[in-house]
This record gives sequence, structure tokens and C-alpha cells, in this order.
Amino acid sequence: MISIPYIICSVLSFIPALVLHEVAHGFAAWKLGDPTAKSRGRLSLNPLKHIDPFGTVLLPAMLMFMNMPVFGYAKPVPYNPRYFKDPRRDDVIVGLAGPAANLAMAVLAAGVAWALYQPALNGLVDNELFAYFYLMFLPTFALVNLFLMFFNLLPIPPLDGSSIFAILLPAKYLPKYYQIQQYAFPVFMIVIVLFPYLFHFNPFSWYLGATAGNLANLLFPFAIY
Repeated sequence: MISIPYIICSVLSFIPALVLHEVAHGFAAWKLGDPTAKSRGRLSLNPLKHIDPFGTVLLPAMLMFMNMPVFGYAKPVPYNPRYFKDPRRDDVIVGLAGPAANLAMAVLAAGVAWALYQPALNGLVDNELFAYFYLMFLPTFALVNLFLMFFNLLPIPPLDGSSIFAILLPAKYLPKYYQIQQYAFPVFMIVIVLFPYLFHFNPFSWYLGATAGNLANLLFPFAIY
């Protein structure tokens, strides 16, 4: 049975992980000359600007209660590669900005945990609030960010990792690539749901456990999530 503290820690981890992921995309695009995200208010840290009812609320909740790796998505930040000076290079930079933000947050959480390691040994863990923060929230925050990072790095449209195709594909195929990016999401979500059901094997859970899960266990051997 899922505990209330775990649900609270998961929600408090998941929302900033998603918001900063999307803001990082928009900020990178803005710095590279594209004002689209900024003009539409998507550089805001206000979660309401980024929430997608299914991807931000229902999907993570279902995964949490199914005891599966928690991941999801926010409303994609719009960008227009026509503003970029070097569209192929800049598309990759924008694509990787989101996972990079998640990695930075996971590293920050690990840094805070190890900085507090000695105080924890000296008895602060006896404080219930500190114990939840140290033993549950920090590891969960890092794990959620690592899940989002590794999941989005998959080179499958429309995930961020597929931006590598902007460099690999010949220029004449780039318009087709952007079309696939635009319409690939519904197909991808159907595959995520149907593949485990049809084949009784969830490659996404296996992949996230082998990457994000193992890395989180190395960073937080004391975690209780």
C-alpha cells in the first residue's frame, strides 16, 4: 500500500521536475533566437502554464498506484526552428536542454543529501520531518528527475532524444522529420500502453529501472522510497 508521505514526496518532486524540464526547452530556444515560448508565457515557473491533464496528473498517478516508474509529460513548449541560425545544431541543443535540467536537479538533490550525511549520522534523522526530507524526499526527487531524463533521451519521436535526427538526417528530409515530431505523440502513447499488454513485457519499465533506478540506488543507498 502506498503511503501518504510517499505520495506527497512524489507530487512535490514531479511538478518541479516537469516544469523546469519544459522551461529549459523554452529558455534554450529563446537564447538561440526563437521568441515563441517566451511570447506564449511558457518560460514561467507557474505549474499551471505547463500542466497537461493526462500527462501531468492522470498518467503519473496511474503509474504510481501500479508501482511502476513514475514519469509523465507537460504541455510541450512550442518552438520554431526557422528562427535558429543553425537549425540542425540548435534543434539538438533545445532537445537536450530538458533532460539536462533534470540531470542538474538530480545532481543537486544528491549533493544536498551527501552534504547532510554527517548531520544525519549525528542524530538529526531522529527528527521525523528531517527523516522524511532526507530519507524519502531527496531520493524521490532525484529518482523522478532521472526517470524523466532517461525516458526523454530515448531516440523515438516525439521524445527529446529524437532531436539527434536533426543532425543525422540529410537536409531534404528535415521537413518530414518535423512532421513526424508533430504527429508522433498519439502513436507513441498507444505503443506505451499496448506493448506491455500484448507482449506481457514492459521495455520502458525495464529500461528506466536499469538506468535511472540503478543510478539513484548508487547515489542514495540509504533511500526508503
